[in-house]
Amino acid sequence: MRAWRTHEYGDPRSALQLDEVVIPEPDAGEVRVRALGIPLNLNDLERITGGNMMVRPDLPYSPGMEVMGIVDGCGAGTEALVDKRVVAITRQAYGGFAEYSICPAVSAFEMPEEIPLPDAAALFFPFHLAWLGLFDRAELQAGETVLIHAAAGGAGSAAIQLAVDKGAHVIATVGSDEKVQLCRDLGAETVVNYRSDEFAKVVLEQTGNRGVDVVFDNVGEAVMADSMNCLAYNGRYLMMGFASDKTVADEKSIVPRRIAMGNVKLCGVLLSYADVDRITMMKQMLGWNLPLNTLGEAITRAVVEMVKAKRVRAVVGKVVEFEDVPVAIEAMANRETVGRTIVKLWG
Repeated sequence: MRAWRTHEYGDPRSALQLDEVVIPEPDAGEVRVRALGIPLNLNDLERITGGNMMVRPDLPYSPGMEVMGIVDGCGAGTEALVDKRVVAITRQAYGGFAEYSICPAVSAFEMPEEIPLPDAAALFFPFHLAWLGLFDRAELQAGETVLIHAAAGGAGSAAIQLAVDKGAHVIATVGSDEKVQLCRDLGAETVVNYRSDEFAKVVLEQTGNRGVDVVFDNVGEAVMADSMNCLAYNGRYLMMGFASDKTVADEKSIVPRRIAMGNVKLCGVLLSYADVDRITMMKQMLGWNLPLNTLGEAITRAVVEMVKAKRVRAVVGKVVEFEDVPVAIEAMANRETVGRTIVKLWG
């Protein structure tokens, strides 16, 4: 099979090489997915540049933490998924920039044929991450106001739609005037270009100095201090990611008194589904709490029904050929994309 692999860390065009490698075999609890569409994620970039990552594989290897395709091979205990059309997280969150990839069955969810490509490949990460944050953690309610950062991206555009569908008011931030209209089309009432306007000032003006009920933050350090000042009493701050500077992801940065004086709630959000045994192991070893895979199944069903009812939609900014992966991931790194970029291996 063909696979884009990182041979040594660097920029995407120099680090990634297109290789012919052996098709992998799934172990117990895993499935092999023949890719139809490969969504690109910002976190894939660190697998190319050598940035901050929890698991550092031996070189060379394929980046790629997400895939959509057909299950064509099953390890012990996963036979029920054979021939199913699925969206899935790859083993240890890499290996997806390939024609075949291995995925834990607990993170593989059926995607019905009624949803065509490329949309079918664009729904998983953004809508699951947004759902976990807005509903599972923040318990967003109708009539509340949410501030969504990086709102023209995959997770941000999904969060706008889910919040609006819930009946919430959305204030969105983007990094260019070109992205403003997309957010308005998705239902955001106020859209701020943070490069030309102070989003915190706009938030307080729009909320009568009360602040927002929820901050959806997948940017991190660059916006955190000002976003904290935007929270209302009993507001919920969602730590979704660290796109602005992932090197600080493991550094001490939260001042307890700041949380206490703000009378706010700090909520962590991690998209990593597991079964009961793995949840127990991770809790005992690291103190982490992982969401149960049955929650992932429920979210998938809910999102699929919302898409079919045209209440939400996949936001696909670009579809690229498999041969163009390095250029496409570089464009994402340069913040030149909106919504999702999908690598095409279908039709």
